[in-house]
Amino acid sequence: MMNVIVVGAGIVGSSIAYRVAQGGAKVTVLEASRVGAGTSGVSFAWTNANNKTPRPYHDLNVAGMRAHAALKDEFGSTPWFHQSGSLEWRVDPAEIAAQAKKVERLREWGYAAEFIDKKRLQELEPELAIDAVSDEAQIVFCPEEGWVDPVQYAGAMLRAARQHYGAALKTGVKVTGVETRNGRVVGARDDTGAVHAADLVINCTGRWSNDTVSETAPNVPLAPTVGFLVFTPPVGVDLRRPFHAPDVDVRPDGAGRLMIRKDSLDDRFAGLESRLPDCEEAKIALASATELLPGLAGVEAEAVRTTVRPIPADGLSTVGPARGVDGYYVVVTHSGVTLSPFLGQAVADEVLRGRERPELAQFRPSRFQA
Repeated sequence: MMNVIVVGAGIVGSSIAYRVAQGGAKVTVLEASRVGAGTSGVSFAWTNANNKTPRPYHDLNVAGMRAHAALKDEFGSTPWFHQSGSLEWRVDPAEIAAQAKKVERLREWGYAAEFIDKKRLQELEPELAIDAVSDEAQIVFCPEEGWVDPVQYAGAMLRAARQHYGAALKTGVKVTGVETRNGRVVGARDDTGAVHAADLVINCTGRWSNDTVSETAPNVPLAPTVGFLVFTPPVGVDLRRPFHAPDVDVRPDGAGRLMIRKDSLDDRFAGLESRLPDCEEAKIALASATELLPGLAGVEAEAVRTTVRPIPADGLSTVGPARGVDGYYVVVTHSGVTLSPFLGQAVADEVLRGRERPELAQFRPSRFQA
């Protein structure tokens, strides 16, 4: 039986742990903090292939969207997945032109994207202040998109891996390197110096991927960006799906809460920063959202969070065995929420069955390695 260590209990690591355990391996998940404590828990979590190019990257994300939907047949219910569709509108002429070109491309690639008018927008989202949407706006509806609760998803995958396939989860274990012998992985070393034996180590720590292996395995060059999110308390606003308006994105976040992000605020943050819910940035984001959702009037932020997105240097996912270290596999992607269920199966196929997945051919870490 192959002994596999998955490092990281986020949405990607949990997916891979579940499928690898299901495939018959002995799986141990090592997590420095708690399930979903990293980027997974601070994500807009929009499932889409909306503006993802080139074509292989688009197709990879479509495969992820389909894999999310297919989990319902396997689990019976998927309370973490909301295939609600999503809305986007643009007003600036240059942005309208770019949006139209994007929709044309999406349709050519067989992706569901349709132009709608303000009347249809109001039908889809009755609580939107329709007069706040310019008559010149170009509105697009993508019915197959949606959003995920990443922490709930990760918990479900790990619970299934443990209950049905004997996987183990160890939290509070910070991996700092892979242990090798004669160029072959024999385990993962934590910050206490202890070595956890393994035949294969799969690094799913995202933006921490290089810290996780330190100097013991090849790194993936990253170009991370900072994001700022605002969370409302439970509110009496019936928002049914994510929308992406000019410089403000809003989606449901469960239990009556909404999540708000505003692109132009991201530049105010240099990295992970602690802010109070009544900070200026939260008030600006809430004001923008309230213009479109009047039911938010008088609502104050319940929480604010910053995140550092795990983006490989060329913007594309990085999935596969690292060159020069036998038994070390790395997964780093900015599209982890969308891709997670597909990556679980694809990685299991590769590491357990030796079947290279052609969908991953252009996304190997070897493209960064001499």
